[in-house]
Amino acid sequence: MATEAPVRPLSIQEEIKQSKPFRSRSQEAYLALLRTADDLRRRVGQVLEPAGITLQQYNVLRILRGAGPDGLPTLAIGERMVERTPGVTRLIDRMEEKGWVTRVRCTEDRRRVWCRITEEGLQLLAHLDPHVNAADDSLEQALEQDQLSALIDCLDTIRDHLHRSDD
Repeated sequence: MATEAPVRPLSIQEEIKQSKPFRSRSQEAYLALLRTADDLRRRVGQVLEPAGITLQQYNVLRILRGAGPDGLPTLAIGERMVERTPGVTRLIDRMEEKGWVTRVRCTEDRRRVWCRITEEGLQLLAHLDPHVNAADDSLEQALEQDQLSALIDCLDTIRDHLHRSDD
């Protein structure tokens, strides 16, 4: 009985059908990272879409659940989001309309608004978490633990470099 040779994954160049070489290895890595992030985002989006929630809204609910009963000011939510957006207030407006969050104006500083997750928001997360976790686990299915650790370290280094170059 013949054993099958392992299938080599498509390179980013093959996947996007680019005939010319990349300008640099850095460009190739950048495009591979963007394409992979998009694939992962789509996978989670397919889980969230039937529940009528976006990835950003799910992120806000997870942040607020983690904040506990005290909640967080709107600005702090924006700073903690994975995918930062300038429209956090509008995002929370839509979530409040759906009954997932509540807002209370701070009594000491009327400019600050505290957001809290509602029971309905907690129930939605409880329903979605196992499905989102299964999508997250696709990384563990593709990579060994040492590869995951190396990937995390590389991504941390890249973000650190980008943040330092912004200063």
